[in-house]
Amino acid sequence: MGTRFFISAIPLFDSKMAVHAYMMLSRDGDKLLGSADDYRMLGGELLAPEFELVKDIGVEPFAGSYDFFIRLSKYQLLIGIPLNMKIPPENLVCIIDSETLADTAAYARMGILKRKGYRLALNGLPDAISLETATDFFEFLLLSCVSDSFSQDIKTLRPYILNTRLIITDVPDMASFNKLAGVRNLLLSGDFYSQPITKGMGEISPLKINSLNLLKQINEEGFDLIDAASTIERDPALSISLLRFLNVMTPDQSKRIDSIRRAVAILGQKEVKRWATIAISIGIGEDRPSEITKLSLIRAKFAENLAPAYNMAMKSGSLFIAGLFSLLDVILQRPMYEAIKEVASDAEIKEALVDNKGQIHDVLTLILAYERADWYTTSISMVRDGIDVEVLTQAFLDSLYWYRHLLDAIDEAKSQFGSNLEVIT
Repeated sequence: MGTRFFISAIPLFDSKMAVHAYMMLSRDGDKLLGSADDYRMLGGELLAPEFELVKDIGVEPFAGSYDFFIRLSKYQLLIGIPLNMKIPPENLVCIIDSETLADTAAYARMGILKRKGYRLALNGLPDAISLETATDFFEFLLLSCVSDSFSQDIKTLRPYILNTRLIITDVPDMASFNKLAGVRNLLLSGDFYSQPITKGMGEISPLKINSLNLLKQINEEGFDLIDAASTIERDPALSISLLRFLNVMTPDQSKRIDSIRRAVAILGQKEVKRWATIAISIGIGEDRPSEITKLSLIRAKFAENLAPAYNMAMKSGSLFIAGLFSLLDVILQRPMYEAIKEVASDAEIKEALVDNKGQIHDVLTLILAYERADWYTTSISMVRDGIDVEVLTQAFLDSLYWYRHLLDAIDEAKSQFGSNLEVIT
């Protein structure tokens, strides 16, 4: 379907950095780029393209089995969305702006949604109803960390927070996260979990060193499959991972696999490189928040999907690697200029990730702005690079589909090899 609006899915973490939900952030793409009239903006409110998208593809591509929060405007509420669209209430949470409570008809509609099984979140402290009533009525309450009244709002809420889960948005860094993490029954969103590392030299475990050595091999032009096989053979975890990947990619049981060398020969250079890049990036990041792994993979596919739009079809592989390694500093807990040495990436990828220059960097700049719902920077990059709204959003959605397919492959392999095994790591 054509999608002429920006859309991103932001993770919500608990105080232990575990993801509990996702929240949709969106904007009318044409309006942001200055080509939509006011009546189109109102039409968007009434047509609810975000809910139309969820109706068509469901919550799962955005949030998996987690809750998915979507803003529901007063106008959408009054015309019966999402109930009249027959969107199932499971895993869907509707965000209501506090100003909407002043409209008695809209407030009545909220009651209907609750009776039909939909859950509601209030954005901001209420004026039209008491705080006690609001915390009984709404299951979630959202506050922005950057609001001028944030500190006072937190103090005001404390006596009433027993029935409502508090969500704090716009948390900028880990220092702010750590200050807030002591608040009970809390979820947080913001850029804190993907902050770049600017100093420090964390040690790399022996297993990670072995994996990084393989990454160096496969990133050399025309790498030798026999040498790669020898490295894989010395690591039982990599050997098992490769064979599981091969089983998913080539389920023909008539092809007997009696060695790692036979496995890499069947896959060939391209697929061995793809497997190793993904597998090792997940493996070396296993002691970081799982959202880092997901974000790295989605960035990789997002960047690859944008290759035609940037006339970089011949460099789609480099775009994939650059997206995958864009959080390497966070994964290895060392500055990017040090982390990139561990994977022997080519000069163009290093230029993008370390020097912040070049065409690959331009693609990553757009991707990072898009995923963080920084729509202003997104629009500037799009105008500069001549990227269409629909092409950009479809590339993002396709990266979500690809990631879910990857998880399906993992689940399929688990069912064959046991629940304690992973197809990739």
